[in-house]
Amino acid sequence: MSIPELAYRAQQAGGAWCDRIGLTGARKVPVANDLSRLHYEFDVGDRLDTAAYCLAADQLLLGKVNVFALHPADIGSPPVWNRDPLTGVNAPLLFGQHMAITDKPLVGDIKYLWEPNRHLHLVTLAQAYHLSGEQRYLDGVALHISTWLAQCPYLMGVNWSSSLEPAIRLINWSLTWKLIGGANSPLFNGPQGEQLKQAWLASVYQHCHFVSSHLSAHSSANNHLIGELVGLYLGASTWPAWAESAKWQAKAKQQLVMQMQLQNSGDGVNLEQAIAYQQFVLDFFLLCGLAAKQSGDDFPPAYWQRMESMMSFLSSIMDLAGHVPAFGDADDGFAVRLHTDPSFSPYQSLLATGAVLFNRADFAAKGQHFDEKSLWLLGQQGAQVFDQLSAQVLNAPIHLQPTRLDFPAGGYHIMGDAFGTENEIRLVVDCAPLGFLGIAAHGHADALSLVLSFGGQELLIDPGTYAYHAAQPWRDYFRGTSAHNTVRIDELDQSVSGGRFMWLLKARALCSQMSRSALESVFVGSHDGYQRLDDPVSHQRKIHFDVATKKILVTDDLSCSGQHLVEIFWHFSADSDVSIVDDVVLVRQSGKQLRLCMPSGKLTPSLFKGSEQPILGWSSPSYDVKYPSCTLRWKGVIKGSITFDTVLELSSL
Repeated sequence: MSIPELAYRAQQAGGAWCDRIGLTGARKVPVANDLSRLHYEFDVGDRLDTAAYCLAADQLLLGKVNVFALHPADIGSPPVWNRDPLTGVNAPLLFGQHMAITDKPLVGDIKYLWEPNRHLHLVTLAQAYHLSGEQRYLDGVALHISTWLAQCPYLMGVNWSSSLEPAIRLINWSLTWKLIGGANSPLFNGPQGEQLKQAWLASVYQHCHFVSSHLSAHSSANNHLIGELVGLYLGASTWPAWAESAKWQAKAKQQLVMQMQLQNSGDGVNLEQAIAYQQFVLDFFLLCGLAAKQSGDDFPPAYWQRMESMMSFLSSIMDLAGHVPAFGDADDGFAVRLHTDPSFSPYQSLLATGAVLFNRADFAAKGQHFDEKSLWLLGQQGAQVFDQLSAQVLNAPIHLQPTRLDFPAGGYHIMGDAFGTENEIRLVVDCAPLGFLGIAAHGHADALSLVLSFGGQELLIDPGTYAYHAAQPWRDYFRGTSAHNTVRIDELDQSVSGGRFMWLLKARALCSQMSRSALESVFVGSHDGYQRLDDPVSHQRKIHFDVATKKILVTDDLSCSGQHLVEIFWHFSADSDVSIVDDVVLVRQSGKQLRLCMPSGKLTPSLFKGSEQPILGWSSPSYDVKYPSCTLRWKGVIKGSITFDTVLELSSL
């Protein structure tokens, strides 16, 4: 850490002790102003299946909530909020900021404990009430709010240990409050209802005060800071009940405008270099922007322009079937959950909403349909605009083409042909920085890797993340170089890890050529990750795509003097059938075939599937879930500089 950050950390530690002994904080809550003048509208008409929302809410009333790999997790009815549903560990009610949240015997798996406490599911109960008018769903909201307030008092327990958690809770409390009718909700009728309202408002104030006083900074000022600011903005604007509310709202807005530019490149790539986190922060920005529009406190044009660029990047890397590369970390984090559809795609949903906001027919083409979440956010008028844009796509298929193929500031390049058709070839090259800020917390050691899909079938994949708090070898593998379609030297990652969320030495990637013509596309890039070796190794990768033959030639040039162990990895979709015949690798999936060979025969090929010694041949489609999948490793020892050619040929079966 830098000297200023060390000083900041010391100041925060001192502030936590002041909170603990009552010198600071918000134990005394001012009286809230009357909020009955505020009204909220959700113009969803009869486009939604009320029964689906009621069915989902009925499971919640039984205490059944989907949490990562637990489908469902049992949080209890009434819920037990400080219990980890995965391990059953009950975290104690100690001072939250001083709790060791990674101590599994003390708190269990913190992500499993935190997730239900973000209260995304509370919105589902409110939606069911909004659509059906059934009292039991309103009673469910009351039960979950009242028990949470009783079991998670201000500053006590792990739900007060990280300011992102109260912020996301504020976002979902805001939606819940609006869906049930705000201060005029029948939930607050009678003395008991009034008591609940006042207790809830007091906690809202404490949440806002806590988030405002504990905003992430320095190496932690990544997606956490964005989420915190959005929670603060929505908390202050939904409940303008105290003298501080206007100051909190203005503070959050000012910093969000700045963070939109700082954390996202001019060509729309989130600088954490993790596609899942691009979705996460886009949702934060979107929710906040829409709330601001609706209240007449709109953000400046630059905010919306950068948001549109971020959506353009997602649209460009998305293949025909809606897949996006799994570059970087992913933890299945969502700001809100406004849908019941099990096939919901957060990426396509963002593009469906973006199509309406930015009048983009190409976004509509990739979004494919106006999903439930978009309807809740934009109403029936938004659905009508989307239908008009979809009609434009049918009349002009040009909207299926990517509007941009190169993102040099973000570090990604797209190669291929026949975009938007059943013969689409889409190859995405990663030549990006490792990650954001000093620790690059969510980046992977994946310089010069690539992913490939053909006709919407994923053939070469990024295996994903698996879990943050799994055994260290699994965390190291999924974020390491061997879990990516690139070259590894001497069994070392390109970058040097300093822990689960830290890189000490970071490989720097550079694109030296990206050229295109009607006949071919050529990418040339390099990285310096192995310059740290006693005998430094330079890696340059050239990717040549021939449009006519559909052949891809990957040339890896390694420059060195001494002897080194070289491995080149290729990871295939879990649905693929993979075989080796005479050193030629055949990959077949749903009528598509990929043929890989290394004509020189300088390295020896081996296939791995579900191997634990070494860890190879795994993919992780969602958090805390991993499946065996085929990985090809070309391996051998070199002495001095050498060139390896890998030929990839695509065909339909």
